[in-house]
Amino acid sequence: MSIESELALALFDAFPVAEGHTLVIPKQHVVSLFDLPERDLAEVWRLVVKVRAKLMADLKPDGFNVGVNDGQAAGQTVMHAHIHVIPRRKGDVADPRGGVRWIFPDKAPYWAVSNK
Repeated sequence: MSIESELALALFDAFPVAEGHTLVIPKQHVVSLFDLPERDLAEVWRLVVKVRAKLMADLKPDGFNVGVNDGQAAGQTVMHAHIHVIPRRKGDVADPRGGVRWIFPDKAPYWAVSNK
C-alpha cells in the first residue's frame, strides 16, 4: 500500500496479523501520537480514513480493528507513533466480541459476568 500526504504515510505492516494490516505513520518523529501538533494528528486520522476505504474496496473485509499502542506498558515496541488498521473477517477468531479488550483476557468477556 502506498498512500501518502504531506504529513503522513501508510504502509503495510512488516509483521501483519491479517491480510492488509496497514500502519499509518506521521512524518514528524514523535514517540506518542498525542505529542503531534493538532494539524499533523488530524492529517494522520484523515489518512486512516483513506486507508480503511482502500482496504474496503480491495479486500472487502467484514470489519476493522484500529488501534494505537501508546508507551511500552501498552505494548509499543517501535518508538515512532503509528496507528494500526487491521482488516477483520468473520471467523478469523472463534469469538471476536470484546475486540481490543482481549489485552486483558480475564476482563475481556464482560458479557459473561453475571449480575448477582
